[in-house]
Parts: sequence; structure tokens; C-alpha cells
Amino acid sequence: MTASEILNQLAKLDNGGYKKLMLKHGAKEPYFGVKIEDMKNRFQKKIKKDYKLALDLFDSGNGDAQYLAGLIADEQQMSKDDQRRWAEIASWPMVSEYSVAWVAGESRFGFELGKEWIDSDQEKVASTGWATLSSLVSVKPDDELPVQELEKLVSRVAKTIQKSPNRVRYAMNNFVIAVGSYVAALTDRALAAAKQMGKVTVDVGDTDCKVPDAGQYIAKVAKAGRVGRKRKSARC
Repeated sequence: MTASEILNQLAKLDNGGYKKLMLKHGAKEPYFGVKIEDMKNRFQKKIKKDYKLALDLFDSGNGDAQYLAGLIADEQQMSKDDQRRWAEIASWPMVSEYSVAWVAGESRFGFELGKEWIDSDQEKVASTGWATLSSLVSVKPDDELPVQELEKLVSRVAKTIQKSPNRVRYAMNNFVIAVGSYVAALTDRALAAAKQMGKVTVDVGDTDCKVPDAGQYIAKVAKAGRVGRKRKSARC
């Protein structure tokens, strides 16, 4: 199956209501508005992972194809340059902060790229960096994580989040939640950072989305006894 064939099939799966909703969330044309469940059932389950196909789909510039590319990308074959290009050309936050970040977080370059991207002066790339670090801590065993450096990054968020760009604030908040939820040694530090951060506001456009309270979220995870429980995959 080629990227062109998949794009033709995606075009037939467009959902007007879903597309209208996603456009409010920031989706950019070209975009069909295919439901994620349909992408998974019709393509991901059959393809599994395909490095070249993922690259071709992402390079199409179509928002649905870029999201699907993240679902089927082979993170072991993705080079740093491949992933840097994805961070630059991702069409909208659902791609940059999810598809791109998932693959990067699972790759062997996750921490390196995350650290690089968070220092970008491009809002989209910087938010991708924080999202990548969130993905990383959710799947990597703690003994494979640079815990001390992560602690420093949590402190950085606490000090700078309120002055950071809109989508970066959203990704930073999620990073503190991820560290507090997935890295047991840093849960208390993340809770303290959440308190220092205060209320985090993000312009989410004409939607009902809300920014989760980091402290409340981590506390809920802790109460459920799920702190440190890793995910099998960052992708969903």
C-alpha cells in the first residue's frame, strides 16, 4: 500500500462533523477529518510499522496522514533528521504534540531531541519538545531516565511556565503531570512545582477543553496507586 493509495482511502472516510470539531481545535487544511478509531482499525492494525510509508504520509502535508504516520512509524529506524523535519512541518498541535512526540519519545533520541526542541524559539517546536519528554517518561524505565536532569526541567517549568507561549504552557503543564505520575522519585518535586506554577491558562480556541490542574491530577494518580506504572506505548 502506498501513501497515495492511503490518502485516497482517507478521503473517502472524511467525517463532516468530526472535521468541523477538529478545525475548532486547530486542524489545518488539507485535512479530511477521519476519526482516529477508523485510522487504527483500517490502517494501523494492518500495516503495524512501516518506516518509509510513514515518511511518505507525513510529507504529504495532510493532517490525517501525518497523524497516521505517527501511529505506524518505526521509531528504531527514525533518524534525528527525520524527526527534526517532522517537528518543523507538523500541520497542527494534534500532530506535533502527539504523533511527532510519541515517536520521538519512543526512539533512542528522545531525551536529546526533547532537550533540543524545548529551547526553540518556534512555539510549535518547543511544545513538541516538552510533549516528547512527557512521552519519554511514560514508557522508559526509571533506570533508563536522566532523573536529575528531569528534576531540573521540572524546576525550569515552575519558574517559566507563566511567561511561556500558549501551546508551550499546555505542554509544560502536561510534562509536570507526566513526571509526577510516571517517575516515582520525582512525584513530590512535581507536586511542589505544580503548587508553584499556580493556575495555568491556555487559549484553546472555540472549544470546551480545559487545562488539567497538575497538582490535582498527580494526587489522583497517587491515590489510585498508579504512580510509576509505565505505558507499553506512548501512542494512542
